[in-house]
Amino acid sequence: MKLYKSIFAVLSAALTLGSLTSCEDYLDKEPDSDVNPEEAFKNFENFQGFVEQMYNSIPHKTCCYWNTTFNWGEDEILTLNNADFYVTSKMDEGDFKAYYTSWGGNLCFLYGNNDDVKSKDRMKHHIWNDSWYCIRKANLGLEALEQGLMTDATDEERDFVKGQLLFFRGWWYEELMVWFGGMPYFDRALDASETFTFPRESFTDCAKKAAADFEAAAKLLPNDWDKSTVGKRTLGANQLRITKATALAYAGKIMLWAASPLNNVGAKVGGKETYNYNTEYAKQAAEYLGQSLALIENGESPYSLAEYYPADDFDALYHHDRKKTTNSCYSDIFYTVGQNFKQPGTVEAMMRGTRFNQANDARWGFAVSWGSNVNGLFNGGFCQVPTANYVNYAYGMANGLPLDDPNSGFDPTHPFKNRDPRFYHDIVFDGERFIDQDATEDFVDQQYATLYTKGIMRDVTNASRTGYFCQKLVPHTGNRVDRVTDDWGKGFKSYLPYMRVADVYLMYAEAGAAAGGASYKANSFSKNAVEAINTLRDRVGVGHVDAGYAASQQKFMDEVRRERACELAFEGFRFNDLQRWLLLTEKPYTTKTSQEFTRVYDDEWYKTNDPRDAEVKGWHEETLLTRNLGTKHYWFPILESQVYIYEDFAQNPGW
Repeated sequence: MKLYKSIFAVLSAALTLGSLTSCEDYLDKEPDSDVNPEEAFKNFENFQGFVEQMYNSIPHKTCCYWNTTFNWGEDEILTLNNADFYVTSKMDEGDFKAYYTSWGGNLCFLYGNNDDVKSKDRMKHHIWNDSWYCIRKANLGLEALEQGLMTDATDEERDFVKGQLLFFRGWWYEELMVWFGGMPYFDRALDASETFTFPRESFTDCAKKAAADFEAAAKLLPNDWDKSTVGKRTLGANQLRITKATALAYAGKIMLWAASPLNNVGAKVGGKETYNYNTEYAKQAAEYLGQSLALIENGESPYSLAEYYPADDFDALYHHDRKKTTNSCYSDIFYTVGQNFKQPGTVEAMMRGTRFNQANDARWGFAVSWGSNVNGLFNGGFCQVPTANYVNYAYGMANGLPLDDPNSGFDPTHPFKNRDPRFYHDIVFDGERFIDQDATEDFVDQQYATLYTKGIMRDVTNASRTGYFCQKLVPHTGNRVDRVTDDWGKGFKSYLPYMRVADVYLMYAEAGAAAGGASYKANSFSKNAVEAINTLRDRVGVGHVDAGYAASQQKFMDEVRRERACELAFEGFRFNDLQRWLLLTEKPYTTKTSQEFTRVYDDEWYKTNDPRDAEVKGWHEETLLTRNLGTKHYWFPILESQVYIYEDFAQNPGW
């Protein structure tokens, strides 16, 4: 059974200590603690170093390789140039094995063939290998506590260490489960010499165990490390540490997954079961999520909703003008500029990994893949662009109604007018000034976005196949003229949090919608489901959920899902949402489209007028591709080399 080590990526001792690389001078360890367990675990400084390797292992989604893709739903499509082997394109073909086969298996955060769990290199950490290593590491640490090896410590120090170990055991399982389904849930460090007969457990059974770990962790972890005795020793270096609110939110998340149609009725096609949640699990999820939100809204945790730009200030929205905010800036959740490579996330990020101290990692393949590459404007190998079907679905009107609602006021002859402010923040549409500075000769014809049918920026190999660009994660000024990301000295840094405050509101609303509808309220929180959604809409200046949608449980669920699609757009959540809602295989969620239209005005008009006021003709969508997916695609295949290690470790159905 020596092969056991390869599947779970474990070490026989796993006592090497690390440090949280994003926290400068965080905690020192004694020199000999690498080899002596009694030294490694004896005090908080040394034991915390052991824990820190689990922070270090969290994959960096946006920068896990030179180029990377992570939006795998119907939300995004890649240009045709040099992109056919990237995971997003392979997903469109139904080839889900691509996460470990494409280009040697290094193109996404799920798997890498060159992992080194001790490394501080962003390219050597991925979910599959690091999960098993960290699960074993958590169990080794918990056993050390049970054996009384943490001799030189206070009760608070022991609690904080144990809370982190419990959290990470649950978190790494949660990350495995949402992609691969239920796993053997180990609560002890196994010996590689024993015979393995551990069958895979159901998702629900695993979820209950993970939720128990998260709940137990929440009882031990602080609301705010800076306000604890332990944390006061490292003020200013605690931002990435796990808190009570985060542990409770993850307990809610995993129970919402357990409640979901996918896990309540199993993988099915046809879409008829999409509203079929397990009500009891949904109620449990709402209670956990409500507890987390109560801590946040009461100011007991360090988290809050980041400040949005003035909804009526188009210039501030489009240019992500941080001067128009007074506290924490919304765009800083996703990227920072001119802040000495500061880790993005601001007050809203609740779960994120380290920055690996690689200053310009995002400047390489990631930053250059979100805009026009005609004449090398973004200087990228390919372009990631939002699909028209997704933009038209997710981004409704400023009054809060979806585009297809007869009362929305949407006018296809003026399609960019009176839209949800997040549309203007996230999406580049036709006629907007794409290069802020005066363009050089090579790029003068791209000064303003030409995204109408047959426009210069509609080059399917080097620009937008769909009529839109996305600038939520990388601003439009990341081009070779403005050079906000291209210039090494600008300090551009990108990071996508695994969980942020808005997500907790959205999950709470979904759990409430499943449990009882818009008016459902958990005992642990003062707001009901529809009020949670309206909290997010108030933040950005969008109309509340219409009474007609709130009156129907199914219609309200539809609005919760649409709000989730808008607020969390392009952050890597969409695939998992369609998966757990049993919509991954269903139309229209299998279709990717382009937006086609012609201009009424000439190019000169756009230089002196607001592009939101532009009139267009022939507004319609055209299908670019349709995915052909079946029940097997609801869970990813496990690497073939892994499922043969012992008989009871079964492959997912259909693979």
